[in-house]
Amino acid sequence: MIPLKDDNPTKNRPIVSYSIIFFCVIIFFAQLGLNDQELREFTYSYGLIPSVLIGIDQLPNEIDKISPIATIFTSMFMHGGWMHLIGNMLYLWIFADNIEDDLGTLNFVIFYFASGVGAAMSQVLVDVNSQIPMIGASGAIGGVLGAYLINYPNARVLVLIPLGFFSQLIKIRALYVLGFWFILQFINSFFSQASGGGGVAYAAHIGGFISGLILILFFNKKSKKQNYQSRNKKTTKGPWEK
Repeated sequence: MIPLKDDNPTKNRPIVSYSIIFFCVIIFFAQLGLNDQELREFTYSYGLIPSVLIGIDQLPNEIDKISPIATIFTSMFMHGGWMHLIGNMLYLWIFADNIEDDLGTLNFVIFYFASGVGAAMSQVLVDVNSQIPMIGASGAIGGVLGAYLINYPNARVLVLIPLGFFSQLIKIRALYVLGFWFILQFINSFFSQASGGGGVAYAAHIGGFISGLILILFFNKKSKKQNYQSRNKKTTKGPWEK
């Protein structure tokens, strides 16, 4: 099931969402310009390595470029291949604009990166001894999907369903599209563990989604309060107004 677009219009241009997509694409093309050794060093320098973040291991001086904590954020803009990049950016393009519209620019920035932190720590806690760099925006995007599920469960999403040599286009409620995505992460995680682990951080996807589910409740309340105060300022006149 591949989502293509939703029928959920926005009032404002999603500047932050577009900017995240832009920087992810630019950094990916920069990665393509590196040779194998340079790419390996770049990934270890700016990717999130659980054992280094926890303090169990330490990077060699020549690739120890930034604080391990900073790699939580730099890793969100890196991707491991074309399909990794395209899949993440597609989900971000479809679902992030409405959440940014709901929260406003600053709150969305905080929400997005907070979801990414929740995702990263979920993966770290699953395997604190891992020396494999974790990269990708999937965890933070998982938070966006969780938020969309809360705010727009009944929005219609156009999806492509591959059926062997044929495919079907159909509109499905976001509740089912995102619910299927979430369940799929658990299934993939199970089979990944059964086969001795794979190259996808499914715990980060799950952790990011759950983080988004929780965080959006707080941010929705905060946004409603801000909108209420804004309306009161517009409708309440001081003694010098007429």
